[in-house]
Amino acid sequence: MAGSTKDIDALIELMARLPGLGPRSARRAVLHLIRKRALLLTPLADLMGQVAATARECLNCGNVGTSDICDICTDERRATGELCVVEDVADLWAMERSGVFKGRYHVLGGTLSALDGVGPDELRIPRLADRVTAEAISEVILALNATIDGQTTAHYIADQLGGRVRLTSLAQGVPIGGELDYLDDGTISAAMRARKEL
Repeated sequence: MAGSTKDIDALIELMARLPGLGPRSARRAVLHLIRKRALLLTPLADLMGQVAATARECLNCGNVGTSDICDICTDERRATGELCVVEDVADLWAMERSGVFKGRYHVLGGTLSALDGVGPDELRIPRLADRVTAEAISEVILALNATIDGQTTAHYIADQLGGRVRLTSLAQGVPIGGELDYLDDGTISAAMRARKEL
C-alpha cells in the first residue's frame, strides 16, 4: 500500500485474521481507527492491553471474565440447581442475551469429533460430571448445536450422567417466523418429531 508503514500493515494483517473480517474490511477498520485516533484507537488499544492482561477462563464453568470464578458462578441467585451445557463461550453469551435462563452454565470447549481427534478428555466433560455431584444439580440442559458432533456429544453426556440427574435438551424445529418452504429436510423432520399438543 502506498504511504503505509510496517506497523499499519501489520495491524491490518492482524485485523484480517479476526472472524468476519477480510483484508478489505480490515483496511477500512484500521483506516477508521486511525482517523478517530482519540475517540477510538487509543481507548481501544488501552482496553485491549488491559483485557490481554486480565482475561481468563472461569475455573468453574469455562466462561471468560477477569477473575478466576466468573460473575455468573458467584451469583447465589443463579444457584437454581439447573446447569445449561453449551459448546463454547459464544453460546453462553447468546443464552445470556436471550434472558430466558437464570441458572448456571458449563462450557464444554467444543464437541466430540472423531475426525478431529477430540475426545471427552479434551473437553470439560469430566468437570461437568464433578459439578453435577458437587453442586447438587437437579437438571442438566444440553444446549448444544444441532450438528452431528453436537448430537454425538449430547448422547455421550447423557450416557455419562444418565440416572444421576434430569437431562433435557433444547427443542429443535421450525423457528418463529420460519416458512416451511425455506427449511431444510432435517429441520422439518426434527420439528415433526418434537411436535406438541395445542
